Amino acid sequence: MTAKLSVNLNAIAMLRNRRDLPWPSVTGVGRLALEAGAHGLTVHPRPDQRHIRFGDVPALRALIDDEFPKAEFNIEGYPTDDFLELVEKHQPEQVTLVPDDPSQATSDHGWDFRANRDRLTTVCRRLKDGGFRVSLFADGVPDRQALKIARDVGADRIELYTGPYGGCFDDPATAEKIAGELGQTAALAAELGLGVNAGHDLTVDNLPLLARHIPMLAEVSIGHGLTADALVYGMAETVRRYRRACGEAI
Repeated sequence: MTAKLSVNLNAIAMLRNRRDLPWPSVTGVGRLALEAGAHGLTVHPRPDQRHIRFGDVPALRALIDDEFPKAEFNIEGYPTDDFLELVEKHQPEQVTLVPDDPSQATSDHGWDFRANRDRLTTVCRRLKDGGFRVSLFADGVPDRQALKIARDVGADRIELYTGPYGGCFDDPATAEKIAGELGQTAALAAELGLGVNAGHDLTVDNLPLLARHIPMLAEVSIGHGLTADALVYGMAETVRRYRRACGEAI
């Protein structure tokens, strides 16, 4: 199984937002990524709109519908009523729920499934009734009971938080250890019938090891590292490099 690549456009939007100008174009860069073979696009609209703006969401939905109907749109965020209304209006193929406080710079942990069981049950039921695939952000430490709760509240997939793995880029031994833990967590999730996504601080260099430990990996959502590489290689070539790192023969 080869993991599919979803390009997170938040860093592109953050660069645009430094000026009151329409470039770089979020939809334009999204088009380049999809033309280069990315499976989909990811956005994480936060309440302060510090990167993706609410107005970007319908434009990206239209881009996929009009030009790339086989691609997927993944919207991630904390499940406030405003967020849920946004996804219900714009109909992404996947909704990824993260336990972010609005003040956080970026996602930095998975859900505490035990503490949030009731809330996630209500939210997942609402999203499943709307026809959405639901993914829940999860820490990488193997915890069968927590993953069983994720399944029981109605999730289709988990997205493994890979920040600690990405953070040990200069420590191969620790990277191997954490990749092994992520692989164990993914195997437990698969046994329970959950699909497995992954995201956060993934790069061309660390993707192959992760994919070896998680052969059932369905999707990776990558923004920061991919955007940094795009400054050097261009977006199209960067997408191809990341697809190869995921194991695609291109």
